[in-house]
Amino acid sequence: GTPKVPGVAGSVQDSMGEAGPGEAANGADPTSNENDRSEDSGAQNLEEAQAQIEELNELHLRARAEADNIRKRAEAEMSNVRKFALEGFARELLSVKDSLELARAVDLEADSSNNSIAAKVIEGLDLTIQQLESTFARFSIEEVSPEPGDKLDPEQHQAMTIEETTEFEPNRICRVIQKGYLLHDRLLRP
Repeated sequence: GTPKVPGVAGSVQDSMGEAGPGEAANGADPTSNENDRSEDSGAQNLEEAQAQIEELNELHLRARAEADNIRKRAEAEMSNVRKFALEGFARELLSVKDSLELARAVDLEADSSNNSIAAKVIEGLDLTIQQLESTFARFSIEEVSPEPGDKLDPEQHQAMTIEETTEFEPNRICRVIQKGYLLHDRLLRP
């Protein structure tokens, strides 16, 4: 025999039996058995990795398709929002248009007294203006109507002409040619 190392159950040769170096006790090559197992587990690991890659590719493609669908839906919704943003406002203006058409339909020759016809037209116009103002209020459209003598504010006013006057200081409003409007505190028209 071979000398035994203390604490070790046997030497390398003892564990292999009495066979010579490079031979297993059962007559098979010890390294070929390990290589076969190693190759089998390597092939299995490769197949598992390829399956996982295919699964991840499929998940990636699905996620990408879902993101494309979400983007397309969002674009369609934004298009509809832009297209129909004024729907409520337009609906409110329809009643104003109806009132103006009724005022236009007044038969001026049917009534002999011109004063009563003019009074009816003025009354109809006043009602129409009130309808329009209430519509503007519902949609947060505010009038910008400075008084003569107010300082010119370039954020809300636009100077149309310059007039010489001794009545007002320089850079003051002399006359309002056209009223301005704000939409939710944003200048719609100066």
